[in-house]
Amino acid sequence: MKRKRYTEEQIVALLREADEGRSVDDVCREHNVSKASFHRWKSKYGQMELRDVKRLKELERENAELKKLVADQLLNIKVLEQVNAKKW
Repeated sequence: MKRKRYTEEQIVALLREADEGRSVDDVCREHNVSKASFHRWKSKYGQMELRDVKRLKELERENAELKKLVADQLLNIKVLEQVNAKKW
């Protein structure tokens, strides 16, 4: 899995720099970030605080685990239905 270049803490700090009055161009140039990445982060994290961002990541991870559990259960159900559908 590809390692992310910036942590959530760094992203929030970068967004706060731009909120404090520095231009987006200057912030992006200083941190070597494209404007597209900056605006993607801004749309995702917006005005969130660091604790909110950490909670969002935790919820996303939990949601992924739950989706995997549901998919596994559905697969088990389908297999059992196929086994029970055969005439003995």
